[in-house]
Amino acid sequence: MTDDNNLLRQLETIQADALKALETAADESSLQTWRTAYLGRSAPVMNIFSRLGEVSKEERPIIGQRANQVKQALEAAFETSFTTVKEAALQHSLTTQKLDVTLPGRPQSHGRLHPVTQTLREIYAVLAEMGFQIYRTRDVETDEMNFELVNIPAHHPARDMWDTFHMTTPGVLLRTHTSPGQVRAMRQYNPDPIRIALPGMCYRYEQISARSEIQFHQVELLTVGRNITFGDLKGTLEDFARRMYGDNVRTRLRPSYFPFTEPSAEMDVECFVCGGKGCPICKGAGWLEILGCGMVHPTVLKNGGYDPTVYSGYAAGMGVERISILRHKIEDIRYFWGNDVRFLEQF
Repeated sequence: MTDDNNLLRQLETIQADALKALETAADESSLQTWRTAYLGRSAPVMNIFSRLGEVSKEERPIIGQRANQVKQALEAAFETSFTTVKEAALQHSLTTQKLDVTLPGRPQSHGRLHPVTQTLREIYAVLAEMGFQIYRTRDVETDEMNFELVNIPAHHPARDMWDTFHMTTPGVLLRTHTSPGQVRAMRQYNPDPIRIALPGMCYRYEQISARSEIQFHQVELLTVGRNITFGDLKGTLEDFARRMYGDNVRTRLRPSYFPFTEPSAEMDVECFVCGGKGCPICKGAGWLEILGCGMVHPTVLKNGGYDPTVYSGYAAGMGVERISILRHKIEDIRYFWGNDVRFLEQF
């Protein structure tokens, strides 16, 4: 059996040595080292607890109680020293580091409208002045609405003009253009006249470049009524261009082909990035296409519930990102989706 008095003397020595060592701990690092040495699992006072089985049953409670008292005294001394060191460090920081409380606080950064959203709102305002009403349709469409009812039946060669994102559900896809909204609007409003704008996101599985993205905003114009002519279409688009770009803007209409309009055309605006001299944005042509247009095809009118022998109409689909590029002389359409704060803060 172990000498009980010997263990008691060891406890007194452990406490005295620990308190003496604590007096030399002047910072948090040395205090943590002290704590590990004198209160850790391998500390001398903890070894006393593991040796209680070696003493007599009569003395075991006395030694155990004394060991607890030593442990609690060391823990209390550590907390006192730790608090003192923390307060001293704080006072040192306050006296050595100057803080000018009279300086203004840092301003909080506020979110802004995305440049495409700004352009969309300007387009809405211009079209509202011209008498167009906003009409919204869905992003996820059926093959029937996206293609067949706008005169693009299955296996039609024109389907190659749109690289389509098809869903796992057969016959469901992400719309490739806002044209299916024409049929939905006509079916809702016929036989009344229509003068609406259909904004929304379009999706095409195509190569990303400085002037092409897999998703983009489009605003579709649709006017249906009696005696609507191609001259009405041309005058509307030229008026829109002047309101958006100024009275001196140069535009041109080129013959084109779209299955849902006949005749069809594309409208170009002189490239503001290069001033018509040629650059990567306009592919060296000096002009940038901003929309496709034409007279609504009789088949589309019929699918929308209008008699093509009585009614006529025109449609146009404009790319919002391309309009933004012209207005702000942006060199790459990919900037709109890059989320680069340096780009976005300019707007």
